[in-house]
Amino acid sequence: MPYRMFWIVCVTVALLPVIAAAQKTNLTEVAHIPISKVVLYTSGVGYFQHDGTVQDQTDIQLPVRTTEINDLLKSLVVQDFDGGTVSAIHYQSQGPLAKTLSSFGIDLSHDPTLGQLLTQLRGEPIQLTTPTPITGTIVGVEKKTKWKGTGKESQRIEVEYLTILASGRFQSIPLPHIQEIEVLNHSLNKELQQALAVLAQSHDRQKKTIVIKFEGTDERHVRMAYLRETPVWKTSYRLVLQDNNAPFLQGWGIIDNTTDHDWDQVQLSLVSGRPISFTMDLYQPFYTRRPFVRPELHMALTPQTHEDSLSMETEMKKEPQITSRKSRIRAKHFNDRQTLREQDQEAMMEFTAPATAASHDEAAWDLRQGVQAAAQGQETGELFTYKIHMPVSIPRHGSAMLPILNHTVAGEKLSLYNSTTHAKHPLHAFKLKNVTDVSLMHGPITVFDDNTYAGDAQMKDLASGQDRLISYALDLTIEVDRKSSPLQQELVSAKLRKGVLIATRKALKSTTYTLTNRSQKQKTVLIEHPYRAGWKLVHTKTPIEQTRNLYRFAITVDSEQTEPLTIQEGKSLEETVSVITSGPDIIGVYLKAKAVNADVKTALEHVVELRQQLLHTQEIRQQLEARTTDIANDQKRIRENMRRLSNQSQLYTRYVKKLHAQETELETIQQKLNALITKERSQKNTLEEYVIGLEIG
Repeated sequence: MPYRMFWIVCVTVALLPVIAAAQKTNLTEVAHIPISKVVLYTSGVGYFQHDGTVQDQTDIQLPVRTTEINDLLKSLVVQDFDGGTVSAIHYQSQGPLAKTLSSFGIDLSHDPTLGQLLTQLRGEPIQLTTPTPITGTIVGVEKKTKWKGTGKESQRIEVEYLTILASGRFQSIPLPHIQEIEVLNHSLNKELQQALAVLAQSHDRQKKTIVIKFEGTDERHVRMAYLRETPVWKTSYRLVLQDNNAPFLQGWGIIDNTTDHDWDQVQLSLVSGRPISFTMDLYQPFYTRRPFVRPELHMALTPQTHEDSLSMETEMKKEPQITSRKSRIRAKHFNDRQTLREQDQEAMMEFTAPATAASHDEAAWDLRQGVQAAAQGQETGELFTYKIHMPVSIPRHGSAMLPILNHTVAGEKLSLYNSTTHAKHPLHAFKLKNVTDVSLMHGPITVFDDNTYAGDAQMKDLASGQDRLISYALDLTIEVDRKSSPLQQELVSAKLRKGVLIATRKALKSTTYTLTNRSQKQKTVLIEHPYRAGWKLVHTKTPIEQTRNLYRFAITVDSEQTEPLTIQEGKSLEETVSVITSGPDIIGVYLKAKAVNADVKTALEHVVELRQQLLHTQEIRQQLEARTTDIANDQKRIRENMRRLSNQSQLYTRYVKKLHAQETELETIQQKLNALITKERSQKNTLEEYVIGLEIG
């Protein structure tokens, strides 16, 4: 209980100066400057304009939510017409709370306890009530351990003790025994009150107040305009389809007033488009990091004595020159500053010269009136605006639906088939053409067909003069059977380029849609067929339109009839074949193909002949190399046997004769191999030179 009394007294004392200051200031509420114009954008912001009159010097108080203050600081425009000016715009700062609290003499940034707070006041004089008054100086706060209770129910607790120096004696007093504490240092007490006031202001985080100071005399017209975050305004449409009448489209704009002000007879405009809008934290002060540089320390120098110059007169003559040069530099710097100051005063006189009188409408966006600043605007994009002709009234936190379109449109009813949407049935669709003078923003469309609800559709943005398909229901009277044939490839041509045969094949893929109309009316069906890059339509009717990802084919089906639609797509495929390394069966395929011309076939036949000659030489060489290997293995066997025989034995003599004959055969084989290797190299060169030089087809 003593702790609470201490804090309540401090907070009350701290807030008294703030309350008194508010009572002395005469602020005019923003309700006296009502909202006159609202422009809502589809980018999530709204433009709000206040128009009204003020008398003499007036401060307008504009409350704003903390979450919206950044948009207001970024976009606020204020104007004081009829000779008035806007002197300043004030608002409550939003410094980091911990940094602000740590700047006071007593730091409350870390939610200190009473003991921690008294520790910060060490050395300060205070007066305690325990309940007898004690006056002394704070020495410190320490914690002592005590046992509460007896036996098994005893608990170990810590109690803080305040140590003070009173009348030359140290006294240790438990904090729970202290009823009141008074800080006798008035300056420090004032710092504590200011810190508590900052804490009290930080509790109101929902709203802040911006004060706009208008300077002038008599009654004047003033204006305030700003952007703030608003809900995206939405559209919804009603499309009425009738066989005997033109299609009719009705559009509604859905608006939400989430502000804290009533919209009373305001001029409302709805803008469709995508203007760039972003938020930036302009309210929170930022502190940049600065490097910490240690001062450079040098060892102190011992006193030095210096010899006199041999010529004192020379030094004396130089000194006045140095002094004169410094004086000239200072004089030039002073003159330059004086010149710049005079130029600034002239520019200010020209800038603040009174402007000619103009009407409020003519000066609506002349930001030079009322504030000492100049700006130039420019068009930043193409937007479309729905301007509500009649004044609009929407209470705060209310919503409304406003008619923005009532117009006949053009179009036709269709059935739209896409196999990925539904494999069997198409959708009821309507090809809507915007023949109005306005752009239609995206939104849902409720479709009524022959005075009956037919379904819902979704429409993207539609500019004037454009058309777009919308679908709203499943058409059960049309059945579609979709079949795809296997991929077929056909050789079209072949050509030879530097040892490579380049064959061109044509790939064909067919898809057949069979449509059956079971209704009593003739139906026009749009078939959506996927578009594949690189593939082209072959022997197929021209689609009525093509999008980025699909073709659309129109086909008319009479009542109780069936109509097929075959779509063929072709694509050229190229494959390369090396005429040197490819097998004879691959080359044989192209020799038999009818699409290969005679010159290519003649060249291929000659290549085959050269390859056969080379292959024959390689086979003979391989046979001789194999015979050489057999002889080497046989000689190895004979020599191993000869090590075990006597030199005088008959078998040994036989082995010697056989080795002699084999050596003679090896010499003959080696001569043949050398000739074959030379021949093979020549044949290979002939083949490669011939193939590299081929440029046929």
